[in-house]
Amino acid sequence: MSDNSLRLVWIYPDLLSTYGDQGNVLVVERRARQRGLDVARIDVRSDQPVPTSGDIYLIGGGEDRPQRLAAERLRRDGHLYRAVENGAIVFAVCAGYQILGHEFVNDLGQRQPGMGLLDVTTVRGEGERCVGDVLADIDPRLGLPPLTGFENHQGVTHLGPTARPFARVKIGKGNGTGDGTEGAYNDTVFGTYMHGPVLARNPQIADLLLKLALDVNALPPVDDRWYEALRNERIAAAQQPA
Repeated sequence: MSDNSLRLVWIYPDLLSTYGDQGNVLVVERRARQRGLDVARIDVRSDQPVPTSGDIYLIGGGEDRPQRLAAERLRRDGHLYRAVENGAIVFAVCAGYQILGHEFVNDLGQRQPGMGLLDVTTVRGEGERCVGDVLADIDPRLGLPPLTGFENHQGVTHLGPTARPFARVKIGKGNGTGDGTEGAYNDTVFGTYMHGPVLARNPQIADLLLKLALDVNALPPVDDRWYEALRNERIAAAQQPA
């Protein structure tokens, strides 16, 4: 591994890769290599320590029991805290998003502590499960086009005062609170309920993670025709009458 490599860390693929979210790390890796960047990808299983020297950390979704185990091991390991203190970027989906918050309800029906890296708290929803295509407007401060993704969760995530909504839904449920919010973020940590995988549907988010990790304002252009075809297809599907 070169000292100049961009280090992508995929956390716990053995626990949190149920819904194809491993595609997110593949997209970031691909778009970095298309820019001529040297990339070192590190897949960290749940029985291994999380490295503290990564630049971008990605966490996927998973079922309730694997989520509980992942949260316990990440808290016990402690290295993700140090990585964020060192300026690393974190992008997490669904169960991973809930783990980044203060607490969530686990498979035993108990309130379980999360990482506290995002000022959010998740409870179990009492109504219908949030399932289906989503279309949302990302926080304009991030300078990104509309968000497209697929949600599948029972959790209801409430944002605290230091968490910004990642997006505002036009179609779909998002955080499930009824206030139109979807996901949350702070300066370097991002969480969303969107599957898809979300970075294949929204490659500009992958580019944002790269820009933040590299501390640059722009990246060289790449061929986005495949991504745009997928985006247009899924946005059109979301807009179809139920």
